[in-house]
Amino acid sequence: MSVPLEFCPDLPLCLSETGLAIEYGRGVFGPQPEMRRLDAIRPSLRDPQCSGPDPVYGIAMDIGRESDCALLEERMLLFGAVVYAAGALGSEPVRSQGHIHAISPHSGWSAPEIYEIWSGKAIVYAQERAEDDPGRCIAVLAQAGDTVVVPPGWAHCTINADPHSRMAFGAWCDRQYGFDYSGVRAHHGLAWFPILNDSGAIEWQPNPHYSASELEQHGPRTYPELGLDASRSIYGQFIDDPDSMMLVADPQRAADQWATFAS
Repeated sequence: MSVPLEFCPDLPLCLSETGLAIEYGRGVFGPQPEMRRLDAIRPSLRDPQCSGPDPVYGIAMDIGRESDCALLEERMLLFGAVVYAAGALGSEPVRSQGHIHAISPHSGWSAPEIYEIWSGKAIVYAQERAEDDPGRCIAVLAQAGDTVVVPPGWAHCTINADPHSRMAFGAWCDRQYGFDYSGVRAHHGLAWFPILNDSGAIEWQPNPHYSASELEQHGPRTYPELGLDASRSIYGQFIDDPDSMMLVADPQRAADQWATFAS
């Protein structure tokens, strides 16, 4: 038996009853999810020897309506779906390890990413650089229906903000996506660690392998400067106008925004 998503992404999708998979409805293509194991993300955790759910999350890259296949390929766009386990990784909530998007050969840019939360609560954490000075550090708490944009070149991770339930989201990515983990792993993680306190709320601890930084925390916002429509799902906007998500595959289109952009 499948479980409805809390937010409708304008695709007939559901959560599997158990496990970390998205079920595809009629007219939707997509692969079996690839499972991310705990061992793969240990180098970026506060406690690399911790225990926790394994696999940590399931990711299905390249999903969409069968009728959109050609449009997606022509525009070098990729839509993905991710389901996170409930629980904790030691003292941290379930999370990804953090990365920077590699330079896409076709655009010459490290692509931005547009997230949309479908079920549960998430924190999208991003920092300007994976260097000793991480620059701006921002944590955005989002829930079903909220959109979060990570700008080009920023190191980032996604966190399940509720240890009692699974979390699912979709995201627009560059079709020639790649992940650069080198800077994050060299610093034993990102600049701030999310920590679950005794009541299950998330607090933040700085990573001592970086120079001192401040953490900005806020809720989601809309992105009219990027042409996003807060009244529509991010896949629905692509259905309405296939060029509306081209800032992901061609970040040069929003070059005047990225220099001072914040999630």
